[in-house]
Amino acid sequence: MKDQAAPGGGTEATSPRRLSTREAAERLGVKPETVYAYVSRGQLSSSRAPGGRGSTFDTAEIDALARRTGRRAPAPGDLVFRTGITLIEDDRYYFRGVDATELARQYAYEEVAEWLWTGELRPGIRFTAPAEALAAARRAVDALPAHSGSTDRLRVAVVAAATTDPLRFDLSREAVLAAARSLVPTLVGALPMAADAPSAAEGAPDASGAGLARQLWPKLTARPADEPSVAVLDTALALLIDHDLAASTLAARVAASAHAHPYAVVSAGLGVLEGPLHGAASGLAHRMLTEVLERGSAAPVVADHLRTGRRVPGLGHRLYTSEDPRARTLFALLAEMPQAAGALAAARDVVTTMARHAPLHANVDLALAVLSVSCGMPAEAGETVFAVSRTAGWIAHALEEYGERPLRMRPSGQYGGPRPPQPLPVPSGEPSQ
Repeated sequence: MKDQAAPGGGTEATSPRRLSTREAAERLGVKPETVYAYVSRGQLSSSRAPGGRGSTFDTAEIDALARRTGRRAPAPGDLVFRTGITLIEDDRYYFRGVDATELARQYAYEEVAEWLWTGELRPGIRFTAPAEALAAARRAVDALPAHSGSTDRLRVAVVAAATTDPLRFDLSREAVLAAARSLVPTLVGALPMAADAPSAAEGAPDASGAGLARQLWPKLTARPADEPSVAVLDTALALLIDHDLAASTLAARVAASAHAHPYAVVSAGLGVLEGPLHGAASGLAHRMLTEVLERGSAAPVVADHLRTGRRVPGLGHRLYTSEDPRARTLFALLAEMPQAAGALAAARDVVTTMARHAPLHANVDLALAVLSVSCGMPAEAGETVFAVSRTAGWIAHALEEYGERPLRMRPSGQYGGPRPPQPLPVPSGEPSQ
């Protein structure tokens, strides 16, 4: 049967075939219900299928959406990790099948970490830093130059703590869990107090037996800790524990695949986290919000970013089509803090201003920036919170990876250099023969 003419003078044979709902969902790596949600939000257009049964979708439009959101089905040859830790689906995310935002609202960071590691909820659990590890980490951190950043200090603290643990090469589940429960509070304890923060000798309350959020608070700000503010910090820590295979988590799993001990796994994660596109992104958002507050409006600040070719920080996320659920949770809590009103209004002004240019929603970096700006924290505070929190997630992934075939992540390079044989190189400055 011959092809019939298609609109525009072509033929059906030369026009791209339209996708069914099921095929569109598979191409995007989502459920069919999510495809219809994209249509309802105006992110996709659809046409009624012949006969009126179901809808069809333009292939190019589906592929463009997949590029924008980063959601697509794994292609043949893709490296896929089977994990039971975090699921991101339909603009929500789950820890072991439980809504992560609900967990973070109701339970402390340590309790959520235990849930992620073991699948068991242990109300009231507290992590304790061993005296020897904490002393070694503090000595190492204190020896760093004064201009060192928080991630520099955390990396050094991890190495110092590792040297005090002769059993760090024991990769049994219980040994790794014991190391994790001691390492996280050691990292927090090794950080210096915030500038102008009162020391214990000056009457500051002793936070050594408190939850991790209260221990971390005086390392981030000199302002006295109040319950609502510490609760928001605790929630932020719990929300950020894991987010599937982010770049730092992939690095941690590669280290675990080589059977690196848990301290080395965390070191691998910290090395990647420091990039401006990952853990350090909240610092950029902090500086932007500070400028918005100083200038009284987001419009000139956003305009400056766009004029100079810089992306506006704190907006958009490749895994979510609407507002990042972590940001939404933190914004709701920050709205209950009177001191956060100004920074929160500035953040909303940024989102509204950018909406005229691109339909981007707030992500967790913007929410962390509201917290840090409103509580008198430095720009790098969000990065510190991110690093401390994500340490538990890296350990969770290491526990999974230790049970897999070792060194399974060995991709092959596609060589693009000169084809051999090539002559031996001539040393610089010497004439060729």
